[in-house]
Amino acid sequence: MNFEEKRNRLVDNLIKRGILKTPAVINAMRKIPRELFVPEDARSSAYMDTPLSIGAGQTISAPHMNAMMCEYLELKPGDILLEVGTGSGYHAALCAEIIAPENSEQRGHIFSVERIKSLAETAIKNIQLAGYEDRITVIHGDGTLGYPEKAPYDKILVTAASPSKIPKPLKEQLRDGGILCIPAGSKSFGQNLYVIKKKGNKFETKSITGVRFVPLLGKYGFNS
Repeated sequence: MNFEEKRNRLVDNLIKRGILKTPAVINAMRKIPRELFVPEDARSSAYMDTPLSIGAGQTISAPHMNAMMCEYLELKPGDILLEVGTGSGYHAALCAEIIAPENSEQRGHIFSVERIKSLAETAIKNIQLAGYEDRITVIHGDGTLGYPEKAPYDKILVTAASPSKIPKPLKEQLRDGGILCIPAGSKSFGQNLYVIKKKGNKFETKSITGVRFVPLLGKYGFNS
């Protein structure tokens, strides 16, 4: 079975499980070659629904979690999105396919912040290989500070677990009506995925499900 067949089988399974729902997210999951975003020795496992190590103590999330977070962000063409935690670049590529589709008049953009320089450099190469370099800007820095240079954002995606107190800069950089999707809780266990919607000066927070992510490190995250 080739990679495309494995990818389609995975997507079909996620649809059956009720995780994948919207056509744009389904299309992105079918189109983005996840095998390009995992280490070469792990490519045979690229379409298993499980996290995989990408080095530096970090992981690429299980595909069902990528799909779930894309769905809850309610992504649409033209969105300006901040991602905290680029990792291998896979999740950014998924989002780029949705918010900045080819031949669309509405071209969104992703600004993705990665604190580990080696991962940021690898992600840039992966993104270029997949053909999304014009839609994703990778920044090496502390993601808990957000990226104020391009704020406010329509959507913010965080791919590491924050402390229960959500980083203040991320909430401040979210546009009125915007959505923040973030795992939060303890450093290792007892985490939940939250969807936070900004309405004026208020934030509506919904707990989705229990999760387990690597910790978010930085000024407004956990200590290293």
